[in-house]
Amino acid sequence: MKIAIVFVGLLAAILFTACQTETSTAENTAAEPTAPPQPSVSATATDLPPATATVVPPAVTSTPKPTSTPQAQPAASAANADVLFVKAKQSADGTWRFDVTVAHPDTGWDNYADGWDVVLPDGSVVKVNPTDRFTRLLVHPHETEQPFTRSQSGIRILEGVTTVTVRAHDLVDGWGGKTVAVDLSQSSGEGFEVQK
Repeated sequence: MKIAIVFVGLLAAILFTACQTETSTAENTAAEPTAPPQPSVSATATDLPPATATVVPPAVTSTPKPTSTPQAQPAASAANADVLFVKAKQSADGTWRFDVTVAHPDTGWDNYADGWDVVLPDGSVVKVNPTDRFTRLLVHPHETEQPFTRSQSGIRILEGVTTVTVRAHDLVDGWGGKTVAVDLSQSSGEGFEVQK
């Protein structure tokens, strides 16, 4: 009988402690959620036999885990000078004239599309003068003219090269916008027209 009374007393103390912990946690909603502290109860009663000295811990309520914020996906590229259309026309001397339509949210002299290139399959850039920065340098912003078209003639493309890529560059972010692959053996295709 004594064992049952001591056991009930211990169980009541444990449940009371658990209720107090749960109440104080509910009142403090601004604090970070933590697991309720475990009561430190030791069964040292000398009149209890060893088999009944086990303390049953209180029912632990699950603490809600903080929801994770989805990670933002990195942008594919910050560069946004896009080539929208290319017209390539071959002259009688075998050189080419490229008319390239570019779109870029130019904001003025601090951020604008500043050039475009004709790139061969091996990655080399075709330039009228080897010291030029681009196939076609764009020397000023076009914030009030979007999209805009600029041309470059005198472009020599090696014999046997049938496909080139046209890309645009912007002053702040560099390369990385939309490009157009031009098949010089076709009269037209997606984003281009060829005249011979």
